[in-house]
Amino acid sequence: MILLNLGTYPPKQCGIATFSMDLRNSLLINGNEVKVMAVSDNSYQYHYTDEVLFNLKQNHKQSYIRAANYLNKAPLELIIIQHEYGIYGGMEGEYIAELVRLLHKPFVLITHTVLPRPSKRQKQVLNYLCSRASAIVCMTRRSEHLLSDLYEAPPELIQVIPHGVPEFKEQTQDSLKEKYGLQGRDLISTFGLIGPGKGLELGIQAIAQIVKEHPQATYLILGQTHPMLKKQEGEKYRHMLEDMVVKLGLEHNVVFVNKFLSDEELGEYLYMSDIYLSPYPNKDQAVSGTMAFAIGCGRAIVSTSYAYACEFLSGGRGLLAAEADPEELAGLMKRILTNPDLKQSLQYNALKLGKSWSWPSVGQQYTRLFEKLLAETPLTKEPRISYARL
Repeated sequence: MILLNLGTYPPKQCGIATFSMDLRNSLLINGNEVKVMAVSDNSYQYHYTDEVLFNLKQNHKQSYIRAANYLNKAPLELIIIQHEYGIYGGMEGEYIAELVRLLHKPFVLITHTVLPRPSKRQKQVLNYLCSRASAIVCMTRRSEHLLSDLYEAPPELIQVIPHGVPEFKEQTQDSLKEKYGLQGRDLISTFGLIGPGKGLELGIQAIAQIVKEHPQATYLILGQTHPMLKKQEGEKYRHMLEDMVVKLGLEHNVVFVNKFLSDEELGEYLYMSDIYLSPYPNKDQAVSGTMAFAIGCGRAIVSTSYAYACEFLSGGRGLLAAEADPEELAGLMKRILTNPDLKQSLQYNALKLGKSWSWPSVGQQYTRLFEKLLAETPLTKEPRISYARL
C-alpha cells in the first residue's frame, strides 16, 4: 500500500510527531510504503528527512488548500490524519477541516484527544472530520463511546487500536542503577516534555512526604521543557519546580534530566525505576504515551485517576489516587516501596498487557485495517453523504 501520514513530524519535538514517526516505522515493517505531510509552526525552521513530501504551514489557511490539491493528485491510496486540536491552525484547529472538505481520497482519522466536555467549536470540528472519514481510530474504549455518543461518529467506522510502545531492550535494574550511579536508591520517575498541566508539582510534594520514611527515595524528572513553551516564556516553569525542590529541602532527592531522551535512554530510565509516577491533574486526559511506555516496560505505576489511567491500570496493573493529592500519591508509593510482592505483581500485570502494544504489533493492526478499507473503497472517493456542518 502507498500511504501518507499527515501530522507533526520530527525534528519537531511533540508527542504527535513521535507517534507519527513510530507509526510510519511500524507500517514500513509490515510492508507498506509511507510518505509524510508534516505540519510546521512558525516558531522554528524544521529540516525534514526525505520521506516528507509536503510542508504544511500550521497557521496559513491557503497551505491547507494547496495540501488538499497535492494529495488529490499524488499517487497515494490512503491518507492517515493525526488529530489533535493544537497542531492545526484556526479556531480549535479548524483549518484541517478545509483540507478534508477538498480531499477526494479516503482517509483514516486517528484521534488523540476526545473530550467529554468539548466547546461548541471543538465538537463541530471533530464531528465534521468523523463524518468524512473512511475509518476512525481511537486508543481507549472510553474514547470509542464518546466518539459515537457525543460526536455522532458511525460506530461501525470506529476501531480501538492501542498506543504503540517501542521494543525496549530489557535490562536488569541493578546494573542500570550502577551505570547511572544510583545504587541503593528507590527510584521514582516521570518523563515527557515539561510544562504546566503535567502535575510535576504534585510529584515533588509527594516525594517530600516519602523521604521522611524512605530517605533514599529519588524522583527523576526526565525530559526538557516543551519547545513551544520555552519559546514563549523560557524556563519559567522549570525554575518554579527547582525553587520548590530547594524550599522543601529535596536537593538530594529530586534529579532533573533536562534533555529530550531517545528511546534507548527512556528504556534504561524506565527499567531502573522502582515506580513510574503519572501525576496528571486533568481527569479528562484521554491518552498518555508516557504511561503506555511505562506499561510496555512492565513498571509498577502510581497515577492520578485520569481517563486513560483508569482504563488501563484496572485489573491490578497500577495504583490510582482518587484525587490529584500529593499525600494520597505518597501513600500509594510507600505501599509499593514497603511491599516487594505488590511491586512484583503490578509489574507482572502491566507487562502482560504491554507486550501486546509493541509497535510492530500495532503496525500490523493498522495494516489490516487499511487493507480492509482499500478492498472496499475506490482510490478516488466521493465523500459520504453527511449532515455535519462547520
